[in-house]
Amino acid sequence: MPTLGELLTEQPNPHSSGIDALPTIDMLRVINDEDRQVAASLTPELPHIARAVDVIVDAFTRGGRLFYIGAGTSGRLGVLDASECPPTFGVSPDLVQGIIAGGEAALSRATEATEDDPAIGAHDMLARGFTASDVLCGIAASGRTPYVLGAIAEANRLGAVTIGLSCTPESQLARAAQIAITPLPGPEIIAGSTRLKAGTATKLVLNMLTTGAFIRLGYVYGNLMVNVQPKNSKLIDRAQRIIAGATGLSYDQAGEALLAAGRDVKTAIVMAKAGCSREDAQSRLNAAGGRITGALGHG
Repeated sequence: MPTLGELLTEQPNPHSSGIDALPTIDMLRVINDEDRQVAASLTPELPHIARAVDVIVDAFTRGGRLFYIGAGTSGRLGVLDASECPPTFGVSPDLVQGIIAGGEAALSRATEATEDDPAIGAHDMLARGFTASDVLCGIAASGRTPYVLGAIAEANRLGAVTIGLSCTPESQLARAAQIAITPLPGPEIIAGSTRLKAGTATKLVLNMLTTGAFIRLGYVYGNLMVNVQPKNSKLIDRAQRIIAGATGLSYDQAGEALLAAGRDVKTAIVMAKAGCSREDAQSRLNAAGGRITGALGHG
């Protein structure tokens, strides 16, 4: 196993040497130029990300959930992505969950006491009720965090699907997980600070995992977020604009359609486009697994 100092994410970056002596605008140009490499580093990993999306969709369809687990920045990014799923996609907070070493306190205050213990990682995962029906995504830029590796080992033992997201070639995490996602954005702008390029790469992958899964599940129609839950004035306005954009109705007509559909955006769209009743629209959506395209007979 390579030492920490030998990892790609820990190497000095020749492009940012002397960054501390640069004028502010030049310093920022260096950071910006390095950040441009991050998105490109995901391209070779797209087949692995696609496989992960498909297994997550399968798990959700069968009643399973997605769990992220990590320490430090990796853990925070997992918690962030999980916490954004309910308001964005209108899903239960239990469907995507983030676990961070040290618990909620570690979200705002760094803790290192637990990340070196694999048993604590397994314990924290099981304490959330993780089962073989769920999917575990372990996140560690270094690919060697014991807390994460312990959770992955336990999930594998249970027979669950495991995903390993790291930014280090041939990492322990990549070898331990069933699906390895390993973007390589290269050495950080500031050596030893994986909240930068590695953190950005991680966030991009997590965005793809959940957004891709919910697109596949029919929470998006075209490029419109149709599972929005109109619970306040802002969301009602958003729902009306989505219905109008999907159907060609005026904004006011979309509001009427929303009310007629019992404030369900997908039902309103199917009613308007198919010219059917609320009951028929709901029946069509149920038969199509909640997908508007299928409910309209387009696939």
